[in-house]
Amino acid sequence: MTTSTPPPPLPPYPEPPSGATPPPPAARPPLRRSRTDKVIGGVSGGLAEYTGIDTLLWRVGFIALVFAGGTGFVVYLLLWLLMPARPVDPAAAAAPSAPPEPRSPVPGITVAVLLIVVGLTALVARTTAWSPGPVVFLGIALLVVGLGLGTGAFVGGRSSRGPLIALGVLLSFALLLASAGSGWRDHSRGGVGDRSYAPETAGAVRSTYESGVGDLDLDLSGVDVSDLSAPITTTVNAGLGDVDVVVPESADVQVTVQNGVGESDVLGLGSDGGFSPGTGSQPWTGDGTAEIVLTVESGLGDVTVSRG
Repeated sequence: MTTSTPPPPLPPYPEPPSGATPPPPAARPPLRRSRTDKVIGGVSGGLAEYTGIDTLLWRVGFIALVFAGGTGFVVYLLLWLLMPARPVDPAAAAAPSAPPEPRSPVPGITVAVLLIVVGLTALVARTTAWSPGPVVFLGIALLVVGLGLGTGAFVGGRSSRGPLIALGVLLSFALLLASAGSGWRDHSRGGVGDRSYAPETAGAVRSTYESGVGDLDLDLSGVDVSDLSAPITTTVNAGLGDVDVVVPESADVQVTVQNGVGESDVLGLGSDGGFSPGTGSQPWTGDGTAEIVLTVESGLGDVTVSRG
């Protein structure tokens, strides 16, 4: 009879030396704009390196914000302005023999002053009878950015004029659109989308037709103007989009057009045929007493008035 010898016991697990501590977690890289993964400015690439979220998702998010009221432009420009760029050579940047020049505080202060001034203007407009339009807000914002650019030329430190210049260009373009015509100033009231109206009687004609963004068609050809006690007076107020008005074949009309940006064709007369709407109010009257008095105020788009 044989007996098996039990295996020898395992050696004890070595205890860690006294005072040993686990290695610290890897430090997260500082938030910097990327110099390698970039399309415009490297903001999305820098956010991806900092958060670990893919760059494509950040870019899709900014694009979505652009279509959601245009806030993507503002958010991206602010991040571009406030996020410093990653050093070209991190080892050289960290060397004590050549410390980088401190970043200029002017861009950050400019953005802060811009937000404060616009906020105070909105507060005053909210609590008083003053009703400034988009032109006032955009003009104030552009003035603050211009002062920031001018101040940056006399303040030491690494300059960051690029984002401020981009913000100034964006504000200038928005100010140009807002100043194009009075119709553009009514953009928020007119809504978005194409609109079409075809009243059949003189009493059904509205005093005002409004459109914010989109084409507006007004067909008055079905209105009987043979027995009117007073002229039909109506105003078309359009912000961004074409305006097409059709008047009755037999009606004498008086048309006034205020067109910011776009061509005008009023009853066959354009800017080269005696009608000059681009310079302000310019009436055109038929061969008798006006039965329809039409005023068209368009910010950006073509205006056409024809007979049908």
